[in-house]
Amino acid sequence: MQTRRGFGACALCSVLGLTATAVAAQQLGVPQSAGGVTRTILQRTDLDERHVVLLVMAEIAARTTVARHTHPGVESAYVLEGGFEDFSVQGHPARAVKAGDAFQIPAATPHGSKGTMGDTKLIITYVVEKDKPLASPV
Repeated sequence: MQTRRGFGACALCSVLGLTATAVAAQQLGVPQSAGGVTRTILQRTDLDERHVVLLVMAEIAARTTVARHTHPGVESAYVLEGGFEDFSVQGHPARAVKAGDAFQIPAATPHGSKGTMGDTKLIITYVVEKDKPLASPV
């Protein structure tokens, strides 16, 4: 029988389509889809030997739950379409985030969402470490 924690970790991997692949190995312009989420790296700029800046388009299908996860760097996002009904960031109260809203999440800060407001599209900039996965479940 699977525990809630185990299910959450499994859900994150399937929802975000993430693997244990380091950021450095992810391909530019190749959509990665799984569990209602498609991520496409639009632009990649090496910041220094250890860090990279990624510009990503994330498209999330209606009614998709994004399990809690972290990133190895700062995430800055702008919601183009749709939104999240129950967006939570550790240390802050859950809130709705809709088209036209922006948010930043510090490195290694757990966050996730319980449902979307229809199909949702975000532009996200990550400043992350190259040798780590873009996201890790918590």
